[in-house]
Amino acid sequence: MNIMDFNVKKLAADAGTFLSRAVQFTEEKLGQAEKTELDAHLENLLSKAECTKLWTEKIMKQTEVLLQPNPNARIEEFVYEKLDRKAPSRMNNPELLGQYMIDAGNEFGPGTAYGNALIKCGETQKRIGTADRELIQTSAINFLTPLRNFIEGDYKTITKERKLLQNKRLDLDAAKTRLKKAKVAEARAAQLNTCQPEENNIMIWAEEVTKSEQEVRITQSEFDRQAEITRLLLEGISSTHAHHLRCLNDFVEAQMTYYAQCYQYMLDLQKQLGSFPSTFLSNNNQSSSTPVQSVSTPSVLASASASLPSVSNSIVTSGITELKSSSGSRKARVLYDYDAANSSELSLLADEVITVYSIPGMDSDWLMGERGNQKGKVPITYLELLN
Repeated sequence: MNIMDFNVKKLAADAGTFLSRAVQFTEEKLGQAEKTELDAHLENLLSKAECTKLWTEKIMKQTEVLLQPNPNARIEEFVYEKLDRKAPSRMNNPELLGQYMIDAGNEFGPGTAYGNALIKCGETQKRIGTADRELIQTSAINFLTPLRNFIEGDYKTITKERKLLQNKRLDLDAAKTRLKKAKVAEARAAQLNTCQPEENNIMIWAEEVTKSEQEVRITQSEFDRQAEITRLLLEGISSTHAHHLRCLNDFVEAQMTYYAQCYQYMLDLQKQLGSFPSTFLSNNNQSSSTPVQSVSTPSVLASASASLPSVSNSIVTSGITELKSSSGSRKARVLYDYDAANSSELSLLADEVITVYSIPGMDSDWLMGERGNQKGKVPITYLELLN
């Protein structure tokens, strides 16, 4: 019974406090009550926290879109995460494209030029897909998770303490309002007492003023304490920014590694495929004489860029020019496999050495090649002239 009485009293006290806050808040909005303003430093901290939360949410959501463009896949991952279950593993887009290319290459025949090229491209796409998975995993751990922890952890605590500060501020202002009203009533009672002596009324209002002053001191103390707690939490935003900066560096490093891997994979693929001769490029209205625009590469790939055919072509071109201007022949090493398109061409195998020479009137992108009794045209982009 005593417990029930206590619960009823506590419920009544909480209801009274809530009603008092609601009245104070409404009167403030209507301009009928004064409001205790927070100091400028605390207001700046609150503004900084709100700004941090807003942009952290936007950056986090857009990063998720960047890493996983498929909205259905993002929803599925979110559901599995909330259920604390691992999402089923599926091929990503590069892996799926790579598998299609490999299947098509096997269907057309690995021995054909097109089929072989499809298989090589498919294997490279799968390697890019694996790198993509590593980027997503690394970014989720080192970048997205810290941002999400701030939104769902630190900022929720700040919001809770800020709401508590608002309540303490309403309690303080309500107490000040009651004290003001009590003092006005006491003054009126004192004026009436001169005409019609009633000491009881004066004593009642004097006690009410004393009680209200005590309430103001208590609420002021609670407000100051809560303001200090909130201030300490908000000052931690600077540490949050420093932490997010480290996470951002990790994200940039993960992206750099991913793009460097993709660049290296494509370099390797280009070396395997070689450059198409002009007869194939003519379908796209391109000329073999069109200069290749240089591409700036990261320092981590400086050694790999030396193997790019467009870079080595300048060296090869000078040797071929000398060969075409003379009537002699040279030895050349085959860089990539080449399947002859017709009977006038010579099929090539990577790393074999053949004899090449020029014939007057021949296309500038071709040389005559000999291997034993076999002879035919060969594309110069597949050759490395030997001294």
